Amino acid sequence: MARHFLQITDLKRSEAWNMLTRAKEIKASNWRSSLLDGKTLILLFEKASTRTRISFEVAIRALGGDVLFMTNKESQLGRNEPLRDTARVFGRYVQGVVVRTFAQEVLEELASAGGIPVINALTDLHHPCQVMSDMLTVFEQTPDIPSLKIAWVGDGNNMANSWLHAAMHFPFALHLAVPQGYEPNPEVLQQARENGANVVVTNDPREAVSEAHYVNTDVWASMGQEDSAEERREIFAPFQVNSRLLALARPDCKVLHCLPAKRGEEITDEVMEGEASVVWDQAENRLHMQKALLEWVFEEQN
Repeated sequence: MARHFLQITDLKRSEAWNMLTRAKEIKASNWRSSLLDGKTLILLFEKASTRTRISFEVAIRALGGDVLFMTNKESQLGRNEPLRDTARVFGRYVQGVVVRTFAQEVLEELASAGGIPVINALTDLHHPCQVMSDMLTVFEQTPDIPSLKIAWVGDGNNMANSWLHAAMHFPFALHLAVPQGYEPNPEVLQQARENGANVVVTNDPREAVSEAHYVNTDVWASMGQEDSAEERREIFAPFQVNSRLLALARPDCKVLHCLPAKRGEEITDEVMEGEASVVWDQAENRLHMQKALLEWVFEEQN
């Protein structure tokens, strides 16, 4: 049976912790492998990408695999071929699919019909690969994760949802500051709380950031939300991560941003380039976590 990674909760808690340790080992050793020797994976991307595409392509090749890159415009998906038909064909040609798309349901249908592993490289609901690599960055800086307060400031988007899932496996205190009406997915929030996550949702960024060990943000208008970008800039202006807001956090606080950033909107240039920023370590860790994720997905198939 194929092993899929569609959201962080596809990992058991022990597997999530082991993945952090494994990714840290991979990074330290510049690990390469023949795990994917003879295997080809498709990157099926309906949304633009820099870090996700490059990190997966490099990781797949470092593990001995081949990779094909496709957009929906370059396939019959752009002409409304049923997903289950595409999935069945993929299952006859390749050994895995990494998908970056809009709807979570696309991944679920590909996973159910194709018979090969499917990895979520981003949907509008979740961004699990990004948040697992963010957790690697946190783990490197402060291994005592349960002692931490992590603040999310901005939109209750796919990143916020995956941070809620992360809080289920890694028992840090998660404080989300979002404008009213922009809260994270209510079902994901309820799931996190029912499974013991220590989560606070507030409309006050100062409350969320107060004494935080990490302050985390993302763009205010994600891909597909360009039409509302102007309105969002006005609504989200009080949620900018700047030096005044960061002064409320702990003196040794670190700043995270998944990139790309719109400097001067959700985060200032001063903070991005400041001593608190671990954004570039965070970006690098995409590569090491992708290797660990691929190992977890494919290790039982060899």
